[in-house]
Amino acid sequence: MLTFQDTAGNTMRRRQFLRVGSLALGGLTLSDLVAAKALAKIQKLPLKDKSVIFLFMHGGPSQFETFDPKMDAPAGIGSATGEVKTTIPGITFGGTFQKLARLAHKFSVVRSFVTGDGNHDIKPIMGKDTLRANMGSLYARIAGPTRPNTAMPTNVALFPRAVNPDAGKAITEFGDFRATGELGMAYSPFVPGADNGLQQDMRLNLPQARLNDRRGLLVALDDWKRWADTSGAVEGLSAFQQQAFDTLLRGVSDAFDLSREDPKVIERYDTAPLLPTERISKKWNNHQHYADHAATLGKLLLLARRLCERGCGFVTVTTSFVWDMHADVNNATMTEGMDYVGAPFDHAVSAFIEDVEAHGLTEKILLVCCGEMGRTPTINKNGGRDHWGNLAPLMLYGGGLKMGRVIGQSSRNGGEPASEPVSIPDLMATIMHTVLDLGEVRVMDGLPRNLIEAVTRGEPIKGLI
Repeated sequence: MLTFQDTAGNTMRRRQFLRVGSLALGGLTLSDLVAAKALAKIQKLPLKDKSVIFLFMHGGPSQFETFDPKMDAPAGIGSATGEVKTTIPGITFGGTFQKLARLAHKFSVVRSFVTGDGNHDIKPIMGKDTLRANMGSLYARIAGPTRPNTAMPTNVALFPRAVNPDAGKAITEFGDFRATGELGMAYSPFVPGADNGLQQDMRLNLPQARLNDRRGLLVALDDWKRWADTSGAVEGLSAFQQQAFDTLLRGVSDAFDLSREDPKVIERYDTAPLLPTERISKKWNNHQHYADHAATLGKLLLLARRLCERGCGFVTVTTSFVWDMHADVNNATMTEGMDYVGAPFDHAVSAFIEDVEAHGLTEKILLVCCGEMGRTPTINKNGGRDHWGNLAPLMLYGGGLKMGRVIGQSSRNGGEPASEPVSIPDLMATIMHTVLDLGEVRVMDGLPRNLIEAVTRGEPIKGLI
C-alpha cells in the first residue's frame, strides 16, 4: 500500500488521504483557499503584475556601515569598516559592500528614512502602521489569499528553516511575522518549513522533504499522483477539495523546488561558503544566529525570486536576529558583525539583482531592505553601536521604480535627516503603489476602511516614482 512519509518517520495511508479537505497552508485549509479563489473571480482585483520581496534586516542595521558611511564626520562616528566608492559619482557605501557598490546604479538608497523609535520589534513589516498585521497580509486581504489561476499563495514568509531544516527556530519574541491583526488568519503568510509549513498528514513540509533533492520531493509527489489517478480516491470529494488536491500535487510544490534551478545559479546565490561556522567566534551568544544567516540568506532570496516568478505577490524574508551589533555578550562588534552579517548580505543581494535582471524581471519584482531602526552615531566603548530610531538605512531595487538614486540627506553626524524625512507610511505607500492600483483600492467593495487608509495614507517616496 502506498504511503507518504513525513520527516518524523510517520507514514500516511490511503484513508488519511481523505483528510485532504483539512490540509492547511499556514493555518488556512486548501479548500478555504480554493473557495476564496472562486470568490475572487466575482470582482476585478486592483492588482498590478508585480511582486514585493521585503528583506527584513532584523536587529536594526547601522546606516554608517551600510549606505551612509560619513567618513568626514568627527572621530568615532564614521563607518568602522571604512568606505568603498560606488558607480554613482560622489557616493560611497560602507566598506563591506564591495559587490553592491559595483551595482549601485541599479538600485536606490534612502538616507533620510525614519522608523520613529529605537525599540526592538518588527516594524515596518508589522506594527501600528500595518494594523498589527504583516504588511503582506494587508496585500493578501486585497488580492485574496491565493492567485485565482494557480492557487499560489499571495503572501509568504521565509525563515532560515525554509531552506535549511537544521537552522534554528524563527525568532518571534519581538513580533510575529505571521500576525494578521484584525484581518483574520485567512490572510496570514504561508510559512514553508519547520516553522509552520506543510508538515502534517497531507502537509508536504517541503524543505524537510529535502528541498534540494527531487527524489525526496517530486518523485514522492509523482507516486501520489499515479496512485490518486488510478485508485479513484479523489472521487467523492467536493469540487473545492478536488481543486485543493490538485493544488497540492500539481501546483505549489514546484515553486519551492530549488533543484529545478541551474546549479550554477544556486552556487551564485549561496552564501554558506562565505562564512564557515568555525570562523564565527563563540564568545558571542548569537553565534548560531550568525551561522544560520550566512548559511541561508542567499538561498532564501533565490526561493523568494522563484515564488514571485510563479505569482506570489508579497514575500517576507528574514534571517535570525543578527543586525543588533552592540558588542555586548550577545552581539559582535561593528567590524566583526559586518563580516558575519554584512558580507553575506552584500553577496546575496548582489546575486539577486544580477539574477533578476538576467530573468527579465527587474520591472516586476521590487526588493525592499531595511530593519526596525538604525544605530547610534557614536561607536560605543566596546566597538558596537546602540539603538537609534531617528535614522535608518533603506534600500530599494526594481519594481519599476527609478534606480541609481540616493534619496534624501542625513545630518553631519548621520543621526537624523537633513532633508524631508521618509516615514514608514511613505515606504508602505511606495510598496503598495508598486503592486496595487490604489485608486481602485479606494473604491473596492468589502474592504475595511482602516485597511484602505493604511495602504493609502503615506506618499510614495519622492524621486522613486
